[in-house]
Amino acid sequence: MKEVRFFYVPNANSVLELPEEEAQHAVRVLRMEMGDEMMLMDGEGTFYRAIVTESTKKRCLYRIEETLPQERQWQPHLHLAMAPTKNMDRTEWFAEKATEIGFDELTFLRCRWSERTVIKTERIEKILVSAMKQSHKAWKPVLNVMTDFKAFLQEIEDREKVSGRAMQKFICHCYEEEGLGEKAMLKDAIKSGEDVLVLVGPEGDFSIDEVKMAELKGFQSVTLGKSRLRTETAALVAVHLMNLKNQ
Repeated sequence: MKEVRFFYVPNANSVLELPEEEAQHAVRVLRMEMGDEMMLMDGEGTFYRAIVTESTKKRCLYRIEETLPQERQWQPHLHLAMAPTKNMDRTEWFAEKATEIGFDELTFLRCRWSERTVIKTERIEKILVSAMKQSHKAWKPVLNVMTDFKAFLQEIEDREKVSGRAMQKFICHCYEEEGLGEKAMLKDAIKSGEDVLVLVGPEGDFSIDEVKMAELKGFQSVTLGKSRLRTETAALVAVHLMNLKNQ
C-alpha cells in the first residue's frame, strides 16, 4: 500500500491543481500518476483527500474526494518573537522544529544588539511549509517580516486595542538588575487557555532599556531556567512550553 503524501495547496477546494513547486515534486520525484491518492492541506485547518486526475511533466491536477476539517490541538494564539541568529542555519533549524511542535505566529525582531538586522523570509516560509507537511499540522504558522523592537511593542498594543483581547506577554532575559521586574519561570507564568506572546533576544540579550520598555508595555520578565541558552534553543524551549501548557 502506497504511503499517502501531503501537499500544501492554499485554496485547495477551488484551484484543483497543485502549485508548480508541489506539482514538480509529485510528478518528477514521487512519480504520481492518474488515480493515485494524496492529501492536501490548505494551512488554515482543513485537509482534503484527493485523487490525481491528470499528471504531466509540469502539471498535476486532482479531484477532491473528501473534505476533512481538523480539530485544533490548542485553542489560544501562540506567538514567538525573536531576534534571528547571525548564522541563518540556526534560525532555520528553530523554524522547522517549532513548527513540528506547534505554534501560530513567528516575528523576527531587530534589537539594539541584534547580530542580524536584515532577513529574507522566503526560505523560512518554505521551511515552515515543509515542516507543516512533515508533521501533518493543519495550520501553517504566520510569518512576519523583521520589525524594529520598539515598533513591535506598539504594534502589539494596537492589536490588543483593536481586538479587545489582552494577551499574556513575556520577555525572556538574563538580567538581575534592580528596577527590573522579578522574574518568574516561564513554565509557571503561562496560563493555559489564553493568547500568549514570548520575546527572545539576540545572543547578547536585549538591552536593559529594551527590557524596561517592554515592561512598561505590560510584558512580564521571565526566565527559562538556570542554563544559559543560545537564542534558537531559548526560542524553541519557549514554544514548547507554550504548546504544552495549552494542549
